Amino acid sequence: MADYGQDIRLGVFITPTNASPRHPVGLAVAAEEAGIDLVTFQDHPYQPRYLDTWTLLSFVAARTSTVTLAGNVLNLPLRQPAVLARAVASLDLLSGGRVELGLGTGAFWDAIEAMGGERLAPGRAVDALEQAVDVVRALWDAEAPGGATAGGDLHHVKGAKRGPAPAHDVGIWLGAYKPRMLALTGRVADGWLPSVGYLPGGLDDLGPMSRRVDDAAREAGRDPADVRRLLNVSGRFAAEGSGFLEGPPQQWAEQLADLALLHGTSTFVLAADDETTIRTWAHEVGPTLKELVAAER
Repeated sequence: MADYGQDIRLGVFITPTNASPRHPVGLAVAAEEAGIDLVTFQDHPYQPRYLDTWTLLSFVAARTSTVTLAGNVLNLPLRQPAVLARAVASLDLLSGGRVELGLGTGAFWDAIEAMGGERLAPGRAVDALEQAVDVVRALWDAEAPGGATAGGDLHHVKGAKRGPAPAHDVGIWLGAYKPRMLALTGRVADGWLPSVGYLPGGLDDLGPMSRRVDDAAREAGRDPADVRRLLNVSGRFAAEGSGFLEGPPQQWAEQLADLALLHGTSTFVLAADDETTIRTWAHEVGPTLKELVAAER
């Protein structure tokens, strides 16, 4: 059992389609009105069917007032980390501290390369991500003396002016699955953000992967509880249960409570592109989930 005692949060994962540009914006506003804690959008800058994720996050920030916003996850090969650091800090300041930073090594390398990004081998992509985190944190450390020098051969700053500092301590959440990425998450990240659909062995992998994060955190002198455990999920509400997140809201709440109590997952982010699903998630799953976890704790 690995319950880290983190507060339970609900998020949504909205497709940033540009076929009807205001549709994802409207869903984000509806999610806030329903009481959702976190609104996220995937980031595929090479995909012309999608709105640019950073532009969309900025627009949604201006249309909302309480919900937290994040890319899920931002595509590092096409987002220069020093510029991204200032963009995140700026939006956090403008939104009153409502931005978190989800990062990934990148995927779909043919499309990334076609857009001018550099194709990296898997190991080098992990190096790039670690250097990017170092760069971002150095630039956010506005009170440190002198210019910021951080990173390495793939991403770096040398004497760059620091700042601005974000309005709050922005969490850096990494989408990680393989051993080296999980270790990096434990060493340097504030959150681990996998998707159920990308876990090779499904939910059976969640415990072993989480323990890798824990081990790396301890080796780095950190408390594993300092790494928030998030999870992207998908499902279908139905009258009868037929599997994981396939059934009535009560069943959803029970299944997610098990993950919270057994594996420490505390933020569940549901792929949802309609208001009915978002409202059911917020009003019928969320309260019951929180009650079940609180009762067991």
